[in-house]
Amino acid sequence: MYILGIETTCDETASAVVKNGREILSNVVHSQTDLHKMFGGVFPELACRRHVDAIVPVIEQSLKEAGLSGEEIDAIAVAKGPGLIGALLIGLNAAKALSLAWNRPFVGINHVEAHLYAAMMPLETPLFPALGVVISGGHTFMVKIKSIGSYEMIGTTQDDAIGEAFDKVAAMLDLPYPGGPAIEKLAKQGNPSHFTFRAGHVKGQPYDFSFSGLKTNVLYTIKGANATKNSPLLISEEKKADVAAAFQETALLDIVHKTLRAAQEFDCCAIYCGGGVSNNHRLRELFEHHQIGIPIFFPPRELTQDNAAMIAGLGFHVLAEQPTGDRYDLEPLTRMPLSRHEPGC
Repeated sequence: MYILGIETTCDETASAVVKNGREILSNVVHSQTDLHKMFGGVFPELACRRHVDAIVPVIEQSLKEAGLSGEEIDAIAVAKGPGLIGALLIGLNAAKALSLAWNRPFVGINHVEAHLYAAMMPLETPLFPALGVVISGGHTFMVKIKSIGSYEMIGTTQDDAIGEAFDKVAAMLDLPYPGGPAIEKLAKQGNPSHFTFRAGHVKGQPYDFSFSGLKTNVLYTIKGANATKNSPLLISEEKKADVAAAFQETALLDIVHKTLRAAQEFDCCAIYCGGGVSNNHRLRELFEHHQIGIPIFFPPRELTQDNAAMIAGLGFHVLAEQPTGDRYDLEPLTRMPLSRHEPGC
């Protein structure tokens, strides 16, 4: 089965063709980083305008690289949420139009669930029950995965997502957007022990995350007590690397420690990590250093960021459950539950 995937949840316009849920025939991503860099984050209206310009050429390119025509596509999978409402509408309407033109079913896919599937995609037989960890610019949470589509929430962030915290600390240090790669690069030159930061802990919810206090700690360290984000830096350029290293180590160790404890407590036989921060090399080193005998799976590098291959891959499993696809009145959702099989997750 050949599935065309479409992803437009935020600031990447992406299209891919995947065979039988695993074999990636094409994976085209049009990035908008250059457009949003001057704002230090995604500007939603500009993102939508770029999606409109890019969506048709990106889909055409994905079909060309796969060596297939539209008539040879069996179904279409499109991200229906969560994400920016305007951006989601562009991808969803493109999928509906192609569905009508080609007389093929289409299904709406949970973009965040697809990030988890990205780590399973290379595996012929994924291991369950497992712990799923999504760490990206918009999401930070852990779930117990009973099967593809069936999840039990274990812990989530009480404030910022981990990727958002990286972006904000990078802005404090006058580093470029996106902040994750910039901090990771600078941290390699620093000593994480030169500054002491603490990760947030949520009373009564040991597997929840909180990065707000950590960000404030960094702000006051580099700009003084009661500083604002626009206050001048009080540390030298050399010390910026130490701050970046200390912040990164604190945030990532919080992820690692809670992940490994949860995997043991909830009797998981594997761990699947997804989202942009899962591509951080230091995170992978820390997991390897603290490993507890449970296999940990990360997506291939090209599947860590927003992409359409993970959408098409997960779409294969959704279509197995609903072969006729979704109705044309399907609406995008800025927020949506993760699990397709149980309510409340």
